[in-house]
Amino acid sequence: MSAGSERGAAATPGGLPAPCASKVELRLSCRHLLDRDPLTKSDPSVALLQQAQGQWVQVGRTEVVRSSLHPVFSKVFTVDYYFEEVQRLRFEVYDTHGPSGFSCQEDDFLGGMECTLGQIVAQKKVTRPLLLKFGRNAGKSTITVIAEDISGNNGYVELSFRARKLDDKDLFSKSDPFLELYRVNDDQGLQLVYRTEVVKNNLNPVWEPFKVSLSSLCSCEETRPLKCLVWDYDSRGKHDFIGEFSTTFEEMQKAFEEGQAQWDCVNPKYKQKRRSYKNSGVVILADLKFHRVYSFLDYIMGGCQIHFTVAIDFTASNGDPRNSCSLHYINPYQPNEYLKALVSVGEICQDYDSDKRFSALGFGARIPPKYEVSHDFAINFNPEDDECEAAGVSGAGLSIASQGHGHGCSEAAPLLFLWAPQAARMSTVWLTHLPSVGRAQSRPARGRLLWAPALPGARLAQPPGAAAQQYYILLILTDGVVTDMADTREAIVRASRLPMSIIIVGVGNADFTDMQVLDGDDGVLRSPRGEPALRDIVQFVPFRELKNASPAALAKCVLAEVPKQVVEYYSHRGLPPRGLGVPAGEASPGCTS
Repeated sequence: MSAGSERGAAATPGGLPAPCASKVELRLSCRHLLDRDPLTKSDPSVALLQQAQGQWVQVGRTEVVRSSLHPVFSKVFTVDYYFEEVQRLRFEVYDTHGPSGFSCQEDDFLGGMECTLGQIVAQKKVTRPLLLKFGRNAGKSTITVIAEDISGNNGYVELSFRARKLDDKDLFSKSDPFLELYRVNDDQGLQLVYRTEVVKNNLNPVWEPFKVSLSSLCSCEETRPLKCLVWDYDSRGKHDFIGEFSTTFEEMQKAFEEGQAQWDCVNPKYKQKRRSYKNSGVVILADLKFHRVYSFLDYIMGGCQIHFTVAIDFTASNGDPRNSCSLHYINPYQPNEYLKALVSVGEICQDYDSDKRFSALGFGARIPPKYEVSHDFAINFNPEDDECEAAGVSGAGLSIASQGHGHGCSEAAPLLFLWAPQAARMSTVWLTHLPSVGRAQSRPARGRLLWAPALPGARLAQPPGAAAQQYYILLILTDGVVTDMADTREAIVRASRLPMSIIIVGVGNADFTDMQVLDGDDGVLRSPRGEPALRDIVQFVPFRELKNASPAALAKCVLAEVPKQVVEYYSHRGLPPRGLGVPAGEASPGCTS
């Protein structure tokens, strides 16, 4: 779980990716808090803690609401929710002394509450009593947590407000105004969306711009009522009401486009009592930007094609396939680890390609009839059509294991990278990599995507008018660590700018520690020259940690990061899904997995 996290999947122990999570927003409020201050009321804030390996770890804290025993916090926690996990949370309320911060050591404890994220999500709204130490009730104190699923939200809004000629509520100075934006729920209750900062001593305040998800703002319903309240701040918590107005996101957009985005800030009591009353000032929408966020499903439904290639390691380190100790040994009663991994993932991968087939390549073997070393051969021995279904790949692998002879060490560089029947007329990618320049460059271009060393500044070329977006994924099944690590890092950094992902499954019991470097979960991957990868495009999974799991578990683990990587590429390029172009006046698309 992460507070404010943008990742769709977090890393789990052993470097394995977690399944793609749902995004949930948590909003907090309290009632009847204990008053720990002798002269004023408590200044509460809430710390959110998560249990990890038996320890509570603080992951975030709300703002401080001054002098209030019934605070409603504007801070929103965004967390990843996993259905298959028990995610224990703890909410601790403190009377905060001094400036708000991450530490609670000097603050007075007002009570805490523990529950699971699953309980909150199931009920959507949980209200529990706050408990002091030894399980004692903290008086009548309660905390309420409201959960909202934002996985399907399709954007966020950037808003900026200012006001003009607000009422002066202070005798010896001017008002200190702040604005609160509320969403009106189906039960007509008000849900705080955002609270601005306080602008001191100013009747014409300009508040800082802020961002909210469209889901938070209006539950993705642009006609849902919104309510804005303007207050004069009071340090004792007794804020003076200045005025309010109601609108909708749809109305805000239309008014902003027409240059008339302003509303009378009205105090209903004054309006009833004074015939001449017009308003208590005017609130103006100074800026509105709608950033649309597209999902992986948006791109798939827009026609994006996912082209898969599997590359299988046949190098000598796998052992003689005639020996029962070899990773390629053919046991009629028990498939070897290569075939287990291949079938588990292949049956899933083929469904993402329009013809349900994918290229199957081998590397590191002497291939008949001349038994020359090859690092890019079709495992069905048909160089003109190397595509197979998942079952066909398994059969071809058996043939190679029995006819070929392993050679050399595991090198990533000479791999033919990706293949699709239409790739010859769609795209060709060259990536700087190994010292196999002559072989790679002299090979006839057949629409495959190579790692080759001679063309710096590689880029994807796609002809104008192409019918659909294309994304390429290479699945490498290997028994050893890549021996040309520096060149491999260089190639991956270059590839991070292209529409592709690399999935590596480590087979056998080798030490795969160095392979974790290629997976960017522990930090940004850099080339030997220090150039950072634009995206994290590599996913490494050691098969031994999942070989006793179900095939579905392995496939889910291996493919966990692909949706995020696909969307990140098109988002970075500012490319919306086909048929979902960016309307005029709308900001570039964002990203969600």
